Amino acid sequence: MNAVPNGGLEQSLYEVRRKIYPRAVHGTFARWRWTLVVATQLVFYGTVWLQWNGRQALLFDLAARKFYIFGLVFWPQDIVYLAVLLVICALSLFLFTAVAGRLWCGYACPQTVYTEIFLAIERRIEGDHLSRARLDKSRASARKLGLKAAKHALWIALSLWTGFTFVGYFTPIRELGGDVARLSLGPWATFWMLFYGFATYGNAGWMREQVCKYMCPYARFQSAMFDPDTLIITYDAQRGEPRGARGRRADPRALGLGDCVDCNICVQVCPTGIDIRKGLQYECIGCAACIDGCDQVMEKVGYPRGLIRYSTQRALKEGGDWAAMLRRARRPRVLVYAAILLATITAAGVSLALRSPLKMDVIRDRGSLAREVEGGRIENVYRLQVMNTGEQAQRVTLAVKGDASLGPLELQAGTQPIEIPALTTSAIPVRVRIEAGPARGPQPIAFVLTPAAPEGGGEPRSVVEKSRFIVP
Repeated sequence: MNAVPNGGLEQSLYEVRRKIYPRAVHGTFARWRWTLVVATQLVFYGTVWLQWNGRQALLFDLAARKFYIFGLVFWPQDIVYLAVLLVICALSLFLFTAVAGRLWCGYACPQTVYTEIFLAIERRIEGDHLSRARLDKSRASARKLGLKAAKHALWIALSLWTGFTFVGYFTPIRELGGDVARLSLGPWATFWMLFYGFATYGNAGWMREQVCKYMCPYARFQSAMFDPDTLIITYDAQRGEPRGARGRRADPRALGLGDCVDCNICVQVCPTGIDIRKGLQYECIGCAACIDGCDQVMEKVGYPRGLIRYSTQRALKEGGDWAAMLRRARRPRVLVYAAILLATITAAGVSLALRSPLKMDVIRDRGSLAREVEGGRIENVYRLQVMNTGEQAQRVTLAVKGDASLGPLELQAGTQPIEIPALTTSAIPVRVRIEAGPARGPQPIAFVLTPAAPEGGGEPRSVVEKSRFIVP
């Protein structure tokens, strides 16, 4: 806020960023966070190198328009599964948030994970939070330049490796590695590798809490999914207030104080720099660092742990133990979310299990809808586009069925069974003939594509595609 002529005041609409130096913290939730950091990065950096049937196990090949997910191959026609996946992710987010707040943000969000990794590198090179703050305020020197250069070099190396791994999910990573070694990387792969690396470096190294507070939309609409029974990180004001410093052996009740010693550890360890004692705030990402920090202080002064803890607003107001909170977790909102999520996952699983690798489209010959051939019979010509979406060649038998009024249908489709190579589309010209009869106009027929019996027995699943037979 600055003075302006005529006695007025000028107020900025944007807050100047105050750099946060989170203090290192140890405890149960810190271990959980690092467990998730290790697990997510093993999946991200490791899965891309797995092989399956002689190709990359997880590959989103945009150029070939095929998505390989272990034993499944998805084509553009399978985009419905992408929509289902997005629905499942959204419902999961609603369910987890209604039950336990921002679990995703605090433990598994890439922004949280990479910020933890970058902070660990920063602490290893520059020291604890006080040392880092003093280093930033100090004058330029060879030591300061060396420490900053080492930190940023490791950040950039990790970011570039992250960008390389990301592009490896869209371009076979072994080929990509060869291109990088030969300095023959294509323009698009180069762009996305540098772009994703720059985003990682900028978000986790520089912007950090600004991403969570101002760029992430989840911070803004999370309150719509919270209710008084949502498990969140809370400060027990009834136990902690009035706060104040005191001697280690002093009786807080005799001094008229609560259990909070006003050490500000909860603020110092918070990656977004908030004071949880002010109540629930949209900046809180639910990482529980303040719980670990406060519990350590409570142990040192000889007070019970849990001044800051996971609880619900209802439990803080009305009292209640964990059993009561768990009972309240089975409330209508949660049950509805869970039921819809379970139904969606079940339907998607059944659909994938019953999914046939064969797909067929029937295209009529537009040059001649119907014609009369030898013996007075009526002939229609079709082209069948048969797609084999699986990674195994298929031997199929083609048949045609029609209404009894048409009489017997004669199918001419070349030599059967027909071989359909893996991951290809084959065009099969066919002719269908009937004896002249009373039927007139378009008549319903159906082409039936039956694969050979699968190895190990079982009934093959036929593909049926409807069409029309024109009788002039």
